[in-house]
Amino acid sequence: MTGRTVPDAIRILIIDDHSLFREAIARLLAGEPDFQIAGEAATVEEGLTALKGTPVDIVLLDINLGLQQGGAFLTLARNEGFAGRILVVTAGVSKFESTRLFQRGCSGIILKHERPERLIESIREAIRSKSGDQSQRQPKRQPDSYDAAVSNPLTVRERQVLRGVFDGLANKEIAAKLNISEPLVKSIIQQLFGKMGVRSRAQLVRVAVERYWKELEEGSPDRTN
Repeated sequence: MTGRTVPDAIRILIIDDHSLFREAIARLLAGEPDFQIAGEAATVEEGLTALKGTPVDIVLLDINLGLQQGGAFLTLARNEGFAGRILVVTAGVSKFESTRLFQRGCSGIILKHERPERLIESIREAIRSKSGDQSQRQPKRQPDSYDAAVSNPLTVRERQVLRGVFDGLANKEIAAKLNISEPLVKSIIQQLFGKMGVRSRAQLVRVAVERYWKELEEGSPDRTN
């Protein structure tokens, strides 16, 4: 859904994999006299293509795009020279992840359950703000998720099981790969759920990447269980 052409309007690109939410937001924003919907996208790739095809002042970005992590769009868009604003509109985000989003060029974070008026206000505020003020607008949040990762690191066995989860393996397959019992795998996964405060494997993967990305990417000395 693209809106009418309005001189000097704020041109908005919406990136969200849920079409109903995308269309609802587009209809809401199109009703504002100074807003113009420049385009819609469901994936990172579609969003980057849209930026190349039409002028955009601000992007509304969901960081959870199905199997993709929308946060990658921030880095890719900036690398390709996009100088506009990027507001993350999401159902939820950890404090540590919010810090990383701002570091990667995010202009602000809006939760999906907030009032529509708040989103409209945030768009106008982001456009009014000077490009050099991003660090000042960032909420002063303590990255307690990172602190939790430092004070409560993964054990060797937890990392091994977690890599199996990353690979999409079932408990039985992880057990066979590690030569341990399936009940033990299940127990370790439940332990990881509790450590990261999640209830599903999808959440486990996302939070593990958020909190333990440095440990998982760089590796760490083996620890005993």
